[in-house]
Amino acid sequence: MNKTVVGIVGGVVVIAAGFALYSSANHSGNSGAKSSSSATTKVSGKVLALGSTALQPLAEQVATSFQEKNPGATITVQGGGSGAGLSQVSSGSAQIGNSDVFAEEKSGVDASKLQDHKVAVVGIAPVVNSEVQVSSLSKDQLRDIFTGKVTNWKEVGGKDEKIVVINRATGSGTRAVFEKNVLNGQAAIKTTEQDSNGTVQKIVSTTPGAISYLAFAYLDASGIKALNIDKVTPDKKNVEDNSWPIWAYEHMYTKGSATGTTKAFLDYFLTKDVQKTLVPKLGYIGLTDMKVTRDAAGKVTNN
Repeated sequence: MNKTVVGIVGGVVVIAAGFALYSSANHSGNSGAKSSSSATTKVSGKVLALGSTALQPLAEQVATSFQEKNPGATITVQGGGSGAGLSQVSSGSAQIGNSDVFAEEKSGVDASKLQDHKVAVVGIAPVVNSEVQVSSLSKDQLRDIFTGKVTNWKEVGGKDEKIVVINRATGSGTRAVFEKNVLNGQAAIKTTEQDSNGTVQKIVSTTPGAISYLAFAYLDASGIKALNIDKVTPDKKNVEDNSWPIWAYEHMYTKGSATGTTKAFLDYFLTKDVQKTLVPKLGYIGLTDMKVTRDAAGKVTNN
């Protein structure tokens, strides 16, 4: 029998579970793109994947599909932010740490001890309350809003209304990606901070004059609208060729090489069924659809 230990770390419920016995066939799976048949061997065991809330909707759906095919497996997906994901997998409290940023970009994380498993690409877009009478901003205007230089919508073509900036909490991978691509090293204004895409979505939709940013998976909601930047639309096609620069890989980190049920789940994430169906359906971009590659230093090269 396996033992399950439940505890609370940094406000996140953590389930540290040992793996149940599984078929030795699980060791034969190869990494990389898989056919759907690679996940047909039944596995059992418990896996905790936590961290990025930008990845959470996709990870939850893939976990549900994986469990339907493997009734003996239990995959628990939680949020908490990319920082929490990286710290918890590093400490061994979780089997998978979900992150919007490379481990090398996070201070206090020994990336050399973690194995990176890229599973998708996420686009991130500035969003406003649907009543805001602005549909497009330049990158300079967006930067000026988030650094506090522009405080009223009339300064950027809207009506006379105070701009209410909603930022993500420190440790958020979504925030790190947004600031790296928009603020150019400038400090964001001190303002209300929220720790998840879902919470930001709700606040922006109900707050007059509000602006923030969300992963593409959260854009299809009433009360909010995404903004164009320099007349470029935040969509899948523009992310694929880097015309829309605010995007990131969705990483699922393991401490060392993945094994057992964890490996089976990560392999399943890369099957055609997931990459060509669930990934685009939920607003993400499949790895094989990208026409460019970006490294941890931010260098972009054509594929």
